Amino acid sequence: MDHENFESIREMIDYETQLREKIKDQVTELDKKTRIVVGMLNRIHSTPPNDVPVLMENVQPVLFGCQAVTAVLAELIPPNEFWRWKDMWSNSLRTAVFAAALVEYLLYRRLIVIDRVSEILGIKQDWRDRISLPPEDYLHGLINLVNELSRLAVNAVTMGNFDEPIKISLFVKDLYAGFSMLNLKNDTLRRRFDSLKYDMKKIEEVVYDVSLRRLTSASVPAQ
Repeated sequence: MDHENFESIREMIDYETQLREKIKDQVTELDKKTRIVVGMLNRIHSTPPNDVPVLMENVQPVLFGCQAVTAVLAELIPPNEFWRWKDMWSNSLRTAVFAAALVEYLLYRRLIVIDRVSEILGIKQDWRDRISLPPEDYLHGLINLVNELSRLAVNAVTMGNFDEPIKISLFVKDLYAGFSMLNLKNDTLRRRFDSLKYDMKKIEEVVYDVSLRRLTSASVPAQ
């Protein structure tokens, strides 16, 4: 029996086990940061419109804190092994995309582009064979954004912000149109995209209600 062969295999297994644990520790740290960010963002549902920019200013440093974790991951992942390990942090990245997209919308009323998300998370182009932001994870994060905006449309009315649902409606319709241009092959992503219709319906019901009651300002464009 070739004992050297098995000794070599044992060393390979030990190396991969140790590497997996190190990656897992960093993913746990990334999860902690994204949970803090999401918790802070949840305050938008009870924050007056004029105070939202201040809240976003407090959120951004925590979100930028994810850069330290992605830098460590880039050092840990061996070259050309991105696809081997990426599932370990996909959910964390999707949450980070959602957070970055929500901040972008609330501050600038626009859709954040994938390159900007990568920049916020500190993911560099020359790391793409070790860690990057796949389009699928970016799109999942945007769907999470729509889910949250449909909730905000309802709660904004409760806060007396009757213009917000219309702004959200216009934004979500544009985003849905963009999604409709894609030929989605991923089954999970396709199902989640189909679910956006329910969020849009929920938003449209709120818009219809505030418009019927003439609660919106004249400066907000009608649908």
